[in-house]
Amino acid sequence: MTEEINYGNNPLHGVSLKQLVTELAQHYGFDILFAYLNINCFKTKPSIESSVKFLKKTDWAREKVEAFYLYQFKSLPRASAAQFELPPRERIIPPGEMPGPPAELSLEDAQRLREKRARKAAQHDQERRPRSGGAGATTPGRQAATGSSDPWAKWRK
Repeated sequence: MTEEINYGNNPLHGVSLKQLVTELAQHYGFDILFAYLNINCFKTKPSIESSVKFLKKTDWAREKVEAFYLYQFKSLPRASAAQFELPPRERIIPPGEMPGPPAELSLEDAQRLREKRARKAAQHDQERRPRSGGAGATTPGRQAATGSSDPWAKWRK
């Protein structure tokens, strides 16, 4: 653990969570933040203070917002596979990569993105769904094949 990390190449270094949320809210507004991130602190009575309070307590939401800040607001290129495994605050941006202008986002684009994610999730669920009739499948008719409706029958001898 003696490795020195060069945080100078991370745009999140020195940026407080409050400053980050303030910049995002001023540029995009809470509607767009909710549409893209789907985090309720940006929908239900949104404010900087309540959002920061929630994000400090919830690691997954904070990492989602920090990644959004890096790759949408700062327009940095996507992280490598090794860097992607790290939380956004620990990622190092390659030397020579400079933040660009914020991405132009709209509610219509967010809706298209949400629909695309829903289709992808449905396809993923379809691929993972176990096929009926295969070996090892447990079905309600399986008990009837043993001849007893008591699941403990074979241990009560």
